[in-house]
Amino acid sequence: MLFNVTWQILTAAFILDLLAGDPKWLPHPIIWMGRAISFFEPGFRQRIDNPFWAGLLFALCLIAATFGLTWGVVFIAGRIHPVAAAMVQTVLIFYSFSTQSLYKAAMDVFKPLAKGDLPQARIKVGYIVGRQTKDLDEAGITRAACETVAENFVDGFVSPLCFALILGAPGAMMYKMINTLDSMVGYKNETYILFGRAAARIDDAANCIPARLSIAAIVPAAAMLSLSRGRRALATALTQGRNHKSPNAGIPEAAFAGALGVRFGGPNIYHGKLVDKPYIGGAFNDPKPAHIQKACELMILSALISAIVGSLLTWSLL
Repeated sequence: MLFNVTWQILTAAFILDLLAGDPKWLPHPIIWMGRAISFFEPGFRQRIDNPFWAGLLFALCLIAATFGLTWGVVFIAGRIHPVAAAMVQTVLIFYSFSTQSLYKAAMDVFKPLAKGDLPQARIKVGYIVGRQTKDLDEAGITRAACETVAENFVDGFVSPLCFALILGAPGAMMYKMINTLDSMVGYKNETYILFGRAAARIDDAANCIPARLSIAAIVPAAAMLSLSRGRRALATALTQGRNHKSPNAGIPEAAFAGALGVRFGGPNIYHGKLVDKPYIGGAFNDPKPAHIQKACELMILSALISAIVGSLLTWSLL
């Protein structure tokens, strides 16, 4: 494993994420990544006429630069002292996790919903989903929040954990650049349909294995909460994980839908257009606001299981 990522580093990074989340008073690498994407995009568009090739080179350069810069930081820290390298890797891997911030964002939706304040709940859920939220009813808001928790369990924890296990902190940061590129330019609209296609495909490839591995954490977590939930989570993930336009997002969403006994998906409005998506967990009913809390509990427990397995893997290879 690159840069000697130990079980202590992974454990400390996970605990930091649970305790600190995303502290606003600290500089965050993801913000710098977003600024780099916005800064360099015009230059690549101007210098390369073909938008697809411009987008491909743009994505590859930023991904490689992120890996290289992080490698340099960890290498320099290691030259100072091995403990310094371990501390740097711990902090960077902590920055790549987002379980606590995801929990907080979902609960920010739940709180106004629990009070019957739909307008405020629509505003809060609009911060974390791409669909149009101004006309969502209680079930629509709840479904959107639960789906986000399920999908982002992979993007916000399982995938960066997998990349950290293989490539250390540089791998985790490289993944976050891949994911940030997809969130900023991976759209199928007139502006990004060609330029952002490579970024979207790279993100699909990066999440392919982690999305499927997520079942191995979600199912036992669901079983710990209730044995029948574990069976439903596995069955729904295996039979309905493909009921999604994304090759990866449907996997954790189906596992969560089965575990919670609710249905996800269905028609939604994105950027002013109605997108008729198939239901995931179609045999179940619409989620209730309390399911947001249950989804968050399932996500945290699944992350804990993933962190324990990852730490055991690093320990066994010492």
